[in-house]
Amino acid sequence: MSELVVAAEKADAADELAVLRERFVLDDVVYLDGNSLGALPAHVPARVDDVVRRQWGELRIRSWEESGWWTAPERIGDRIAPLVGAAPGQIVVGDSTSVNVFKAVVAAVRMAGEGRDEILVDATTFPTDGYVAESAARMTGRVLRPVSPAEVPSALGGRTAAVLLNHVDYRTGRLHDLPALTAAVHAAGAYAVWDLCHSAGALPVGLDEHGVDLAVGCTYKYLNGGPGSPAYLYVRRDLQDRFDSPLPGWNSHAEPFGMRPAYAPASGAPRGRVGTPDILSMLALEAALDVWDGVSVEAVRAKSLALTDFFLRCVGEYVPEGRVESLTPVAHAERGSQVALRCSPALGFARAGGAPVAGDVMKRLIERGVVGDFRAPDVLRFGFTPLYVGFADVERAARVLGEILA
Repeated sequence: MSELVVAAEKADAADELAVLRERFVLDDVVYLDGNSLGALPAHVPARVDDVVRRQWGELRIRSWEESGWWTAPERIGDRIAPLVGAAPGQIVVGDSTSVNVFKAVVAAVRMAGEGRDEILVDATTFPTDGYVAESAARMTGRVLRPVSPAEVPSALGGRTAAVLLNHVDYRTGRLHDLPALTAAVHAAGAYAVWDLCHSAGALPVGLDEHGVDLAVGCTYKYLNGGPGSPAYLYVRRDLQDRFDSPLPGWNSHAEPFGMRPAYAPASGAPRGRVGTPDILSMLALEAALDVWDGVSVEAVRAKSLALTDFFLRCVGEYVPEGRVESLTPVAHAERGSQVALRCSPALGFARAGGAPVAGDVMKRLIERGVVGDFRAPDVLRFGFTPLYVGFADVERAARVLGEILA
């Protein structure tokens, strides 16, 4: 038995979160793609069945009141709040991440006022965030300026209205300094909008502690809400009465059933709502969040760092030298909950022109029971969800990768 196998066994035996694996539907596959789609919590199917058969099938329209459908966006937002360091009453669930990014960026620009005509956007952001920011800039008559997160402090100025940043880089797993960057944005008199898709449920965020203005995130990654589960929007409490949504809908009206021709926004987080919420996926998410009962985000973060440390150690032992290069920072303060490995051009997994094809490597991994994903042209991504990934999973994944690349 190898030293790494023994180390994995010892780490799993000492892991206080290991029992949480039983809360999920899993098999003998090593699932390292929770940074794209989280595993299914075991109790969710029965809860969804109740929503469909009883709440919809029997109660029908009565469920808007009797089953709490109408208040679900804020109720579920309050379930997410402690996972991102927010007090209740500041998060509303609904719509997609893209729609919420649009709401947040436009609202931030409107709060900044006419004297500020520039929006900064993370140049390394997930493409949709960039597309949305560009559209928001055109709609509001602002100039969009892409910069790297490291360049933000020097790029800020009196013209800056809003800054849209990712907490964790989706390709490399790099964790950006939310407290320092938020402080820099505020010092310039601008508003900070954070995308938490790759950090919520994986590490402490501290929205309230660090004075974040607006934040958005998805729920189908580390929060395990299911494919296409609704996103969420955070509006800091003292900004809520100034939050001017570019998508006013009847659900965010102060009197939604008044059916008045003139729009008057609701107070508090509900003014972030738009139209009728997607009840089936929303209540599946609510059920999925039960797996967090009694779980500390700090404990999750500690295990996440231990898992990624161990994975990098195993890759160093099992993968022949020069075959992969880690794009993920070694420093814990700069690392999210994934490891991104760039394939070497010398691998041999290549198409015409000699370009490395990480997809071919990932396909072989999946065939051997190790599921991650890749980003073209040459990056293998491995996401580590501490609620259900163990150290033996990590050792096996790195060992199989080494065998394939040998």
